[in-house]
Amino acid sequence: MKTIFYASFFLLLMSNSRIFAQKKNYNFLTDSLKIEEQLEKYKLPGFSVVVFENYKMVYSKQFGVKSMNSPEKIDENTAFSTASNAKPITTLLCFILEEKGLLNLDDPIDKSLKRWHLPKSKFTENRTPTWRQFLNHTAGTSQEGFEDHYKGEKIPTLEESLMGKIPRYDKEIEFLFEPGAQWQYSGGGYTIIQMALEDQFNRPIAALAKQYIFSPLGLKNTTMIQPNEKGFLTNVALVHDKNGKVIKTGLPITPQVAPSGLWSTLTELATIAIEIQNALRNKNNKEISKNVAKKVTKVSALKNAVGGWSYGWQKSFAYNNYDWFACNGSNTGVGGNVMGTMTDGNGFAFLANGEKPNRFPVMAQTQRTILKVMNWKGNFLNEESQEIPLNLKEKLIGTYDDFLYGQKVETKIVQRNNRLFVESMVLEHFKGKNENELVYLKNGLFKVIDYPNLLKFEFADGKVSSVTLLRDDFEDRIEISR
Repeated sequence: MKTIFYASFFLLLMSNSRIFAQKKNYNFLTDSLKIEEQLEKYKLPGFSVVVFENYKMVYSKQFGVKSMNSPEKIDENTAFSTASNAKPITTLLCFILEEKGLLNLDDPIDKSLKRWHLPKSKFTENRTPTWRQFLNHTAGTSQEGFEDHYKGEKIPTLEESLMGKIPRYDKEIEFLFEPGAQWQYSGGGYTIIQMALEDQFNRPIAALAKQYIFSPLGLKNTTMIQPNEKGFLTNVALVHDKNGKVIKTGLPITPQVAPSGLWSTLTELATIAIEIQNALRNKNNKEISKNVAKKVTKVSALKNAVGGWSYGWQKSFAYNNYDWFACNGSNTGVGGNVMGTMTDGNGFAFLANGEKPNRFPVMAQTQRTILKVMNWKGNFLNEESQEIPLNLKEKLIGTYDDFLYGQKVETKIVQRNNRLFVESMVLEHFKGKNENELVYLKNGLFKVIDYPNLLKFEFADGKVSSVTLLRDDFEDRIEISR
């Protein structure tokens, strides 16, 4: 009888545990985030946020209006212009096409171009740039970003864009260094990818993305079709200036679709991120393979690459001791972030339809709050540490050019309570505080809390002479000036 009692009690306990797990409530996020207060404070028209945990979306909330000219509220199906969040989607498309045997990303991209060809340059005489180099911003091209256009204006062609016959540029896109030698963010490089895709497959990039990504994943409110084209979405958020006024028609037209022409909702962007996370663990992934997920999120550039870059995704932070894949999108009057952990299926995304001064404070506070209250704890870079010898501490303490992110800002190594900390304006901006301990590992390398790369310091005349960044099987050496 006692055995039956214990067995019944155990089954009841397990059942209650499952019910408790299923009923975990994430509504506390609304009170913690205080979005509505911030919208009013910073005169931001609208904001949408999604949180995912353990490979599931657990919180989705929308605030404000689609347009300051209308009372219509933003809802879960309201799509935003996502700016540079188009780049990881373009990358994903390319790697899927390669897996299907339709592309070779190590081929010279110029072989696929028909309407226009790469300009001649001394930098490409001995090394022809490949698809892969354009995808990770190491091809060496100029044209960082572009201005949007609106209905009623002359919309430039891709050829005109690459020839520099557009606002912001007055000369043809050019090579700034030998392909593969450095890293340089280039929206123009992604425009070349778009032209190569469309020339090779004789179809718009919007149709290719729909066939190979959006439709297979069941995404109905995500598109690369532009507002002046047939089939554009109807439930969309308009873009606004810093005074909260709708910019022209409110619907930016982006002929450079591959770098910045994606429209999507937060739930569908999160669906793509979770699909990648599932693919990385090779479980519950529907359309993206583990092979593709690993390739698009693998670090492929470190030096001057804002802490690290893969193919389309930024790999710049180690918040809560996780390795993250991320993308920040920023266009005039709209922008937002997508961030996902490489393990455990956690992450968040947000989009806002206001200008930088209006949205940046809200975005920064939202990110800091989510990272704090979700209490995620990863095991990235959990190598065993040791005490830093006194003579080594003395050599490290000082003021440097930025060796973490290559942003040419002052970076300090300081001592507090007999421990060393790295002070960086970049980490302070995203964390809200400057408490980044420098930890000495037993393998002789260093790590900085919330920073993803391991560091190896080299010395000359008792001072740091260089820092080598190490990540996965990649390393880059940075000469130090103090």
